[in-house]
Amino acid sequence: MGQSRSVPWERREEAARLLAALKNPYRGWNAVVVGEGTRCWFGNQFSLVAPRFAAYGVDLWVPELGGKFDARNSSHKMLMSVLGGMSEPERQHVQARVRAAMDAQVVNEGRHQGGRAPYGYVVGDGGPHPNPRKASEGYRLRVLAIDEPSAEVVRRIFAEYLSGRGDRAIATGLNRDRIPCPSARRPDQNRHRLADGWQGSTVRAILDNPRYTGFAFFGRWARQETLLDPDDVAAGYVIRFRRASADRIVRSRKPAHPAIVSVEEFTQAHLLRKSKSAGELKTARKTERAERPTKRPYLFRGIVRCTACGRKMEASPRARGVYYRCPARTLAPGSPALATHPPTVYLREDVLQEAVNGWLGRLIAPENRDRTVASLVESQGISSAVNGREAAKARLAKAEAQLSRFQEAIKAGIDPLALVEPMNEAQAVRAAARAELEGTPAPDALSAAEVHAMIDSLGNVEEALADANIESVASLYRAIDLQVRYTHTAHEADVIIKPVGRVNSARVREGLLTPSEREISRAHRAERHAATLSQARCSASITRENARVESHRGTESALCGVAWSTYPHRMVGEERAADGTVGCSLRCTVTPAPVRKWANWS
Repeated sequence: MGQSRSVPWERREEAARLLAALKNPYRGWNAVVVGEGTRCWFGNQFSLVAPRFAAYGVDLWVPELGGKFDARNSSHKMLMSVLGGMSEPERQHVQARVRAAMDAQVVNEGRHQGGRAPYGYVVGDGGPHPNPRKASEGYRLRVLAIDEPSAEVVRRIFAEYLSGRGDRAIATGLNRDRIPCPSARRPDQNRHRLADGWQGSTVRAILDNPRYTGFAFFGRWARQETLLDPDDVAAGYVIRFRRASADRIVRSRKPAHPAIVSVEEFTQAHLLRKSKSAGELKTARKTERAERPTKRPYLFRGIVRCTACGRKMEASPRARGVYYRCPARTLAPGSPALATHPPTVYLREDVLQEAVNGWLGRLIAPENRDRTVASLVESQGISSAVNGREAAKARLAKAEAQLSRFQEAIKAGIDPLALVEPMNEAQAVRAAARAELEGTPAPDALSAAEVHAMIDSLGNVEEALADANIESVASLYRAIDLQVRYTHTAHEADVIIKPVGRVNSARVREGLLTPSEREISRAHRAERHAATLSQARCSASITRENARVESHRGTESALCGVAWSTYPHRMVGEERAADGTVGCSLRCTVTPAPVRKWANWS
């Protein structure tokens, strides 16, 4: 009971006990009665088991034989061989019928076929079972529902992967933020897992699962029977699961459960992985690696890059503070960057932090709020989307008007055959316009009130960034995907701030990022799942003039309408052979870019 007939008797628990009991002379029985021979033996199993019963003097009674099996009767042996051969195709036919029925349920109804729910979902009650007999017996339909805390992690994984991070780098960030892995989140359905944290393979499994798009998929894994021991065929087969080919996977026609990521995001992630695998090692070298453990935290760890070679600059504690350096000696021999790369490039941490934090705080200061909000509302890039939808509506109206005129002409007596070609063209234009309107979402822009509410939730940004805890500030920088590009020739540090993730192809651009992004996410998660912010860019340049400080006091930025002011700093960046004192001028602009806030960065 409970085991497939294809499993040999020695590997069936109850059958193995029966075979072991044959050796007991005090067993108290001398015959075995079989209910159905085709379900008891499979293939050549009878020819391997029957001699053992005969050796211990135990008779076998089989209904297909009409009584006791006689080993000296050749007809009995031939009939049992035929029954064993018939048992194998019967099992295969049952498998095919069940698989076809389950495929049809998934395609037509989007039915959840059981099993563990993917990370990000939980199995919920879907009402009475659609089969009346099963419903009368108390069976309930099971459906997938979103588990919001883990769903946010799934969105974060997709957003970080689309921003260029690798599987292991994403897993390292999740472990660093102490987010429970799937087996730790649901230990009841992952008893076979160690629950020892996020792994790169776990992240990849989530990125490769199309069920997060809201559609039901079935048959992504296929059962494959392989010999337990190729040298001992009688030991039978074992079941291994392999990835099924694309032609065996079925998908529901309509969304079957709530989506965590859009189809566009999943497709982008899938194509990105395929492009990486197509490039093999050449592409793998460009993938961001996971951070290595260090003895002390660094504020801009993994963030600062040298524009001369494109590599990340490493932190180097010195007596005057922490510097980020890029040594030329670690470049690959023959690298083109060796021609222009100095022996070592340095960028100081504390001065850069002070400049960036001050700029972020002044950006949403009360005296600048109204002008900033107005500029942010105006900067949302929805004009192209609006124009595209209006053009599609115009084509649809024109095509419908043409079809109406053709119908009136036919009623007036025009030969219908003469209008077949123009009517087909008009119908094709109408179908294309309708498909474009259905496939292009209406532009969703933030209002001024929503932007004000977003800024209110930020609190005191300067105070939050002035936190003495380096790890907390560094986590904020990582949350907004802060990037620094340092050019040693111009002595300029270009600081780009944008959240991790992307918006779909609509490319909506909305607001500015600040270190309190986690509060925005909590306040607006339920209200605006795909809300976006804009990318902010800040440049700090150095002039090599003694005791001279360039500043743009009182000047206004045309993009954001905020008056910026700067203050002198000791040093923002320097090379090893620095000469003289330097000053800093802070230039701030706003460059809208598609971004998405997605997670609870706590």
